Amino acid sequence: MAGTRLDPIDRKILAELQADGRMTNVELAKRVGISAPPCLRRVRTLEEQGYIRGYHADVDARELGFEVQVFAMVGLASQAEADLSAFEQKCRDWPLVRECHMLNGEVDFIIKCVAPDLSSFQSFLTGKLLTTPNVASVKTSLVIRGAKDEPGVPFDVLEERLKTTP
Repeated sequence: MAGTRLDPIDRKILAELQADGRMTNVELAKRVGISAPPCLRRVRTLEEQGYIRGYHADVDARELGFEVQVFAMVGLASQAEADLSAFEQKCRDWPLVRECHMLNGEVDFIIKCVAPDLSSFQSFLTGKLLTTPNVASVKTSLVIRGAKDEPGVPFDVLEERLKTTP
């Protein structure tokens, strides 16, 4: 099972940094119960191994003038790997697309978009997304409000699973 290669201190480091990526190494070491130098070595190792992909500020899109958030379900005409990859690259290139996930089921991708207003999103939708080669269908849903937006993983669930794993 993934996560079992990490010892309890590594998992605690990850949980603490996920909750507050700005804390100092001294504070992190104190919270996980080790001294600062080995804590820093562990953090660097977790970064090098890819457990920590980066540190980000959680900015408020609405405060910055991005009033519209939309989820778009995209169906492609072809699911050949080259076509899937081409669509994924387009999504990476579009600034309004903040997330892109390939799905199993009725649609091929769900993308999360932010825009300053409906007019801007409509321009993106009609001028870029709908005109992209291989896009066969798009269904959009405007976000009214968000109820939960938690980053990362639930470490308490991981710890419970590890307790029951032989």
